[in-house]
Amino acid sequence: MSQHDTNEWYEFNEETIEALTLDGSDTSLPHTIEHHIAGNDFDALEKAALDAFKAGFEVTDAEELILDDGGTVFCFDAIVEKKLDLEAFNADSDKLIAIADKHKVYYDGWGTYFLGEDAIEYDDADDGVDDGAEYYNDDED
Repeated sequence: MSQHDTNEWYEFNEETIEALTLDGSDTSLPHTIEHHIAGNDFDALEKAALDAFKAGFEVTDAEELILDDGGTVFCFDAIVEKKLDLEAFNADSDKLIAIADKHKVYYDGWGTYFLGEDAIEYDDADDGVDDGAEYYNDDED
């Protein structure tokens, strides 16, 4: 049984794509989508990263984060470029939720960069240099 509610993620996908569209993000352009995967077991997270890579995602190196309560969590991003198409996002969510369930890690949604005339521009290193994108994540959890 999955620890993830697929229907909630489908709703999240729809609401976030709708918000990006209403805010004026350029839907004709592919967006960089960063899906977030986290867990307490580093070995399990590495296996999930390998499966995400095999599923066609670019994966970042795992990072260790210290939580507010002093606990530790490991995480990585599974990255893909695609247009804001709900069916494609739902399919990606299905793939990554299955991978997360298989390795007993947690799928934590996705974010992207707003693309359009009103975007605040950052470079990949987030050092404030303009490059035409504003990070957008409608997940309020």
